[in-house]
Amino acid sequence: MSDRRFMITSRSIRDGYASFDGDLFNHMVRVLRMSTGDAVTLVDEKGNGHQGIIDQVAKEWVAVKIITTAHADAAERATPRLTICQALPKGEKIDLILQKGTELGVHDFRIFGGRRSVARVHREQRDNKLERWNRITAEAARQCGRLAIPAVSWYPTVVEAADAAEHDLRLILWEDEHDRSLRTTLDANAPPASVIVAIGPEGGFDPLEVGHFTRHGFQPVTLGKRILRTETAAIAITAILQYIWEDI
Repeated sequence: MSDRRFMITSRSIRDGYASFDGDLFNHMVRVLRMSTGDAVTLVDEKGNGHQGIIDQVAKEWVAVKIITTAHADAAERATPRLTICQALPKGEKIDLILQKGTELGVHDFRIFGGRRSVARVHREQRDNKLERWNRITAEAARQCGRLAIPAVSWYPTVVEAADAAEHDLRLILWEDEHDRSLRTTLDANAPPASVIVAIGPEGGFDPLEVGHFTRHGFQPVTLGKRILRTETAAIAITAILQYIWEDI
């Protein structure tokens, strides 16, 4: 079977076939040039891995015939689903965030263009960037022995990123929040099935961005008196949450 792995939802699978359109179709067929007969691994939100063969490629959708399914480890399924919503940082910092976050158990990454982000992703660069970022998480997952490969998606602005959040618990790390700690916030909420954490770029969040996140249910929290680099913050919050959830 091929090493190509793709994140899907379990709702995509029916009667022994997985079918999908949209970004995943574009990535598989138009970017990677995959076609009928190619072997793939599909990983759902529960961490189950489905080995399959591309059976049909239509104009806007693709169907994969499922050959075998390997169920995720029960301990990984029991851990709250963690999404890192990261403003695009400069240089290769995003590579480090994706790699180490994958090793630490992040479920998926949502990268967005922050108002203070120095780096930019132009429309014509999007597909290549996404392919590279997803390749980083795939390689990191294989290296650390994870069955589930975190998917990486792109949102042009904070508006799209905040609007897409559907998680039980939504947090935003903000350097201007001085009272509400992570521990206090977690103690005040019931154990969540899913958590999303928004992290700003090198220059931090613009107050307008914080306002938009909070209107979408995100709670500002502080990690303490020290201001962390954006890549440090992403790794730190992931390690802390996984320790609290006893995944570490």
